[in-house]
Amino acid sequence: MMEQNEKHEITKLQELAYELRVEQAMTKEVISVTPETTMTQIREILRDNRISGLPVVKDGQMIGLVTVEDLIKALSSGQMGCPASDMMTPNPVTIYADELLVSAVEKFTKHGYGRFPVINRQGELVGILTHGDIVRATLKRLETDYHKEEIHRYRASHIFQDIVADRVGLVFGYQVVARDFNRAGEVSSKLKKTLGRLGIHPQIIRRVSIATYEAEMNMVIYTEGGEIVAEVRPDRIRVDALDKGPGIANIEEAMKPGFSTAPDWVREMGFGAGMGLPNIKASSDKLTIDSTLGVGTHLTFIVEFPKDLLK
Repeated sequence: MMEQNEKHEITKLQELAYELRVEQAMTKEVISVTPETTMTQIREILRDNRISGLPVVKDGQMIGLVTVEDLIKALSSGQMGCPASDMMTPNPVTIYADELLVSAVEKFTKHGYGRFPVINRQGELVGILTHGDIVRATLKRLETDYHKEEIHRYRASHIFQDIVADRVGLVFGYQVVARDFNRAGEVSSKLKKTLGRLGIHPQIIRRVSIATYEAEMNMVIYTEGGEIVAEVRPDRIRVDALDKGPGIANIEEAMKPGFSTAPDWVREMGFGAGMGLPNIKASSDKLTIDSTLGVGTHLTFIVEFPKDLLK
């Protein structure tokens, strides 16, 4: 279990997983074989290129995956003359190029694979993604962002120091469209940019943007759309997500990691892994959920500014 003082610490690497797409990390030059390629030929290709797996492609569509394990089976059973189609794993688990990297990370954890073929929405093979690809992509982005982030030192009161009022805040509202996966993530991205332009500390922005992304995706997947409203005050940020939808039948069950009611077609698109509400809770200081079946859900989370940033 995560310690209390570590609970809200969102690293830059975690943030990038919600920001980068698979296509920004994958290896685009893919070595593949046809269904007719023999296991003897595959052994040479794997050895010469020092790789552990090969996609099997027919007419531009990936139909299977042949690995070192398949090669070992062919060797032990005297089937080295067999074509790849006889030894491959058909219909392997794939990742879409336009999925967020966080979705790929979840699939690596779930399946324990070392690599995933990457396809586009038409089913065409466009790349390969490995753990190493993810590390290289995030490190490259970290190097780009490092100096820009290090110069930010937020003091919440600076935004409001010239305003005289008993209560003051900045409010930003965004509309979320149901099942529009092409625009999914736009709200959290816009809010992140807004908070950055206000000079808010990167660690605060990470927590807010990750929690907002999860709330946004829940609205896209499960509801008929709604609105996300963020209020910035001198000591904290509050985000309200209000949707029109079926509501949540069992909030306690929905808070369990991995619980999901997303249909198969949504999961195939790389969404609905069941980590939305748990991730919101982990990223925020306070989370409340008011849900009515057949009406909708009002989710509120608050991220407070640490006292050392308010000095």
